[in-house]
Amino acid sequence: MSDKRLIETAFPLKEASLDSVHDKRMRHGHPSMLHIWPARRPLPASRAALLATLLPAPRKLEDRKKLVEAIGGHVEIETKGKKQKEVTKGGVLRWKREKSPQMDQLREQIREHYGREPIVMDPFSGGGAIPLEAMRLGCKTVAADINPVAWFILKCALDYPQRLADEKRTLPSFAVNSDDFLTKYLKKTNKNLTGKRLAGKIKEAREGMFPLPDLELAWHVYAWGYWLVEKARKDLAPFYPEVDDKTTVAYLWARTVPCKSCGATLPLLKTRWIVKKDDKRVLLTMEPNDAKTGVVFGIEEDVPKEGTGAKLREADKKLGAGTMSRAGTTCPCCTHTMTMEELREAARSGLLGTVMTAVVTEGEKTKDYRLPTDEERRTAEEAANHVGSLYQDIPFGLPDEPIAGKEVPGIRVPLYGLETWADIYTPRQLLALGTLVKYVQAVPGAMEAEGYPREWAVAVAAYLALAVDRFAHQHSTLAKWNLGRENVDGVFVRFALPILWDFAEVMPMSGHSGSFPNHVDWLLDTIMHLTEATSHAPAPDVLARSALETNGTRPDVILTDPPYYDAIPYAALMDYFYVWLRRSTHGLAPDVDAAFEQPLSPKWDPETNTGELIDDSSRFGGDSTASKQAYEDGMALAFKACYDTLADDGRFVIVFAHKDANAWETLVSAIIRSGFTVTASWPIQTEMGGRARAQASAALSSSIWLVCQKRPKTARPGWDTQVIAEMRENITDQLRQFWDAGIRGADFVWAATGPALEAYSAHPYVKKTNSPGEVLTVREFLDAARRIVLDYAVSGVFSEAVGEAAADDTKGLDNVTAYYLLHRSEFGFEDVPVGASILYAVSCNLSDTELADRYDILRSGKGRTLQDELDDDDDSDSESSGADVRLKTWKQRTRKTLGEDVPGDRPVPLIDKVHRLIRLYNAGDVAAVDEYVRQHGLADMPLFERLVTALAQIAGDQGQTQEQNLLDAVGSHLKARAGSSPAPTPQAAPSLFE
Repeated sequence: MSDKRLIETAFPLKEASLDSVHDKRMRHGHPSMLHIWPARRPLPASRAALLATLLPAPRKLEDRKKLVEAIGGHVEIETKGKKQKEVTKGGVLRWKREKSPQMDQLREQIREHYGREPIVMDPFSGGGAIPLEAMRLGCKTVAADINPVAWFILKCALDYPQRLADEKRTLPSFAVNSDDFLTKYLKKTNKNLTGKRLAGKIKEAREGMFPLPDLELAWHVYAWGYWLVEKARKDLAPFYPEVDDKTTVAYLWARTVPCKSCGATLPLLKTRWIVKKDDKRVLLTMEPNDAKTGVVFGIEEDVPKEGTGAKLREADKKLGAGTMSRAGTTCPCCTHTMTMEELREAARSGLLGTVMTAVVTEGEKTKDYRLPTDEERRTAEEAANHVGSLYQDIPFGLPDEPIAGKEVPGIRVPLYGLETWADIYTPRQLLALGTLVKYVQAVPGAMEAEGYPREWAVAVAAYLALAVDRFAHQHSTLAKWNLGRENVDGVFVRFALPILWDFAEVMPMSGHSGSFPNHVDWLLDTIMHLTEATSHAPAPDVLARSALETNGTRPDVILTDPPYYDAIPYAALMDYFYVWLRRSTHGLAPDVDAAFEQPLSPKWDPETNTGELIDDSSRFGGDSTASKQAYEDGMALAFKACYDTLADDGRFVIVFAHKDANAWETLVSAIIRSGFTVTASWPIQTEMGGRARAQASAALSSSIWLVCQKRPKTARPGWDTQVIAEMRENITDQLRQFWDAGIRGADFVWAATGPALEAYSAHPYVKKTNSPGEVLTVREFLDAARRIVLDYAVSGVFSEAVGEAAADDTKGLDNVTAYYLLHRSEFGFEDVPVGASILYAVSCNLSDTELADRYDILRSGKGRTLQDELDDDDDSDSESSGADVRLKTWKQRTRKTLGEDVPGDRPVPLIDKVHRLIRLYNAGDVAAVDEYVRQHGLADMPLFERLVTALAQIAGDQGQTQEQNLLDAVGSHLKARAGSSPAPTPQAAPSLFE
C-alpha cells in the first residue's frame, strides 16, 4: 500500500454520478424524508468519497481498479422497450446496496488499515448525509452545525437511532387494539397478507391469539404518532366538516384585495387551471356577481383541447388566465388594473383577504373537485375564534417572531405585509399546527405513564416534532396546488419565500399526501433505515457549535459541504421550522432547550464576528463589501480550525458547487491561507436537471469534491511560469477522465478548476516571473485555468463533430465562438433554462446579457427573461415556462454589421464571420463572398476551415439540412480559394490572464 489515498489516484466517478442522481428520486426510508434541509448531499456521493478517502491506494494499477469496482460496481446499458439508459451493477453505492456483503468487507478493510475506528468530522453537517455515511462505515463521527434546526435533525438521524438500536420494548395497549396500526405492522412484516387473510390476522391479534413481539424504536414512534393523530382528529373535527360522506383532501384558496376603482372583492389568481394533464383537465370558472361586488366561481371538467404543441399551450394559457399578470391585477368587475406597487401598498395596509375557491375530495379512482359549501366557509372562519385560547397553553404562544427582512435574497413576503411567521398561515392552519404541537408536548408524559424510560420518550417526541415540521412545510399560505400531480407542493420547492396569490390547504387528518398521518407513515421506514445505518458505529458526537470551534478530537478525515457564499440564506429560511421546533420540543431535554433558547436561530454577530457563514449584505446594513469580507475571513478561519484539528496525515475534503468566480476565489484563498494544498478533485453529478432551482439560476448539476492535505511547512513560494506549465502538464489526464465520464459543458469547465489547483496550492503563494514584487492572484490563476479547460472542451466538441485529427488545434478560438459551439452542441436551437446559459457564459468570460445584446447570439425563449424571473413576486404560475433562452439561427442574426469590423470594438468573433459568409452565399453573391474571404484572409486560416467543417457536421446531426448544405458549400469554396488570400493583419493575441 502507498501513503496515498484511493481518492488521490482513482475514483468511481461515473458510477457515483449515476447513483447520486438516482438517489435524488428515492423516498421510502430515505433519510431525506426525515426533515427538509437545503442542498443535502446525496448518500452515494458521500459514501463513495468517504470510502475512497479512508482507504489507501493499492500500489498496483490492477488492485486499484478492483477496489474502485468494489465501491462503484460497473456501468451497463439497460434496455426497456425502445429506451436505453446507463445503470450501475454491483458496488455499494446505489440505494439498498448498502447492506451487501461487499460493504462488510470494505468496513473491515477500513478498520484493518487504522487498527481502530477512524474519526471522521463534518463541521458543516447540515442535513447529515456525510456523517450518516461515516457511521455506516463504522467510523467514530463528529457532526457539528451552528443552526439549531440542523443540529436537531442530526440528533434524530445519528444519535437517537444509534443509542436505542439494540433496545426493543412492548407496544402500548392502544396500538395493539388499533386496526390501523395492526394493518401497517402485518403488511410490513408479511407482504403476502391481503384481503380476508389480513382481516383474519388483525382479528386474531386483537383477541390475543398471537402476541406481538417487543419492537424497535421506529414502531413505537409510529404507534405514538397515531395516538397523537386520534387526539388531534377529535379536536379538529368541528373545523373540517365532511360533505356527502366523501373524504376531503385539500381546500384551494385565493388571496383577495378590494379593487381600487370599484371596491369589488378581487380574487388574486395566477391561473384558473386546477388540473391540467393529458387525460384530465379541470378549470375554475369565474364571473362577476349580479351586484358586481365580487365574483362567482364554478368548476368546469373535461375541458376540451384546442390544437396541439405550441398552439395548445397558447390556447391553454389564455383559457386559464387568472387576474394576475406582470403588470398587476385586473378586476373582473370593472377591468381596472392595480399595479404591483398598488397591490403591495394595499397588502401592507392589511387589505389582503382570502376566499375559498374549490375543494378537492377523494373520488372512486381519482380526485374530484367541487365548490365549497357554506358550512365549509363558516367553519374555516370560525377557527379564528379559537386560535388565541389554544396558544395560551403552548410554549412561547403564537409564532409571532419576525421573518427576516426583504433585503435577504429570495424572501419576498415582507413586501406584502407578512412580517411574522404567524402571518403566513390562515387561522385554521394555525389551529391545526397548534393542536399538533399541544399533543407532541403531551407525548413524553403519556409515555412515562405507560412505563417508558425518559430517553425513549425524548426520542419518540423528537421524531413527532419533525413530523409536525414536515406537515407545516405543506400547510401554509405559501404552499401551492400542483396541477399535474394533484397534490400540495411544499413551501420550499426552491429555497426562497415568494408570495403566493393562490394556495392550497391540506386537510390535516385525511391520510392523503401532505396530511399529518401521511408524515407519520414516512417516519417508520426512515427511522428503520437510520437505525440500521448507525448500528455499525460508536456513539457520535453531535455538536451545536460553529465550524470555527474545535472539540479536541484529531479526525483522520474531515469531509464537509460548506455554505456557498450567498447561494442560500440557511438561517433566515430555516426559521420557518425553528419556530415550530422550539414550541414542540420545549422542556424535552436540557440540550434541546439550550439549542432553542433564543427566539430565532443565530445569524451573524458583527461585534464578535461569529454566526452563520454566508454572504448576506442585509446583516451589514447593505454593505456588500463588508459582507463579502466577513464571509471570506470566516471561511478562512473555519478551514484553519480544520487544519489545526486534522491529524497530520489526514485528508480534508471540501464539496463545492457554485458557478460564481468570486465564490471560487474565496474558497481557494481560504484553502491556501489555512495551510492546505489540493491533491485531487472529482466532479460528481449530484443533481437532477429538472430541479426548480436549476431552471432559472446558474446552478451546477455537478458538485466538485476537492481533496486536500496539509501543505508541508517547508513548501517554498512558486513562480507563475513554472506553476502554469505544471498545471498544463498535469491537467490533461484528469480532463480526459472527466470527459469520458460524461461531464460536459459548463460543469466540465468548472469541474476542472480542481485539478488545476494542485499546482497552484502546492505553494504558500506564487510570484510573477516578469513582474518583480507581484504575485499571481487566485483570480488570475483561475482565469488561466478556465481558458485551458475551455480550449479542451471546445476541442472535444470539434473531435466529436469532425474527428480528433481535425480537432488538434482549437486554441485561439475567441470566447463568443467557443460559447456558441458549446451551447449549440449541447442544446441546438431548443429553449433552455437561462441558468445553463449563464454557466456557459461565465465559463467563457462572458455574460448572458452580453451575448444577447452586444453579440446578438441569444434571444429569450417563450417570452420570459432572467430579469423577469428575478423580479417576479410569485413563481407559482404552473403555466410559466420559467426563464428560457435559445440560440439564434444564422437567419435570425440580421444586423447589417454582422461580421464587419467596428472601429474601437473587439475583434469580430469567428462565428460572426461564418454567419456572414452563409448569408452572402445564400444570396448568391459569389463576388461578395470572394471579397469577404480575401479581406479577412479566411481561406488561409486553418482554424476557420475546421470551424466551418465542425458546424456543418453539427448542423447535419441536428437536422438543419439547409444550414449544413450552405456550410458545406462555404467549406468547399474556402478550399478552392486556399493560397489566394493575403494573410490577415495580425491582431494581438489575448494575454494569458485577459
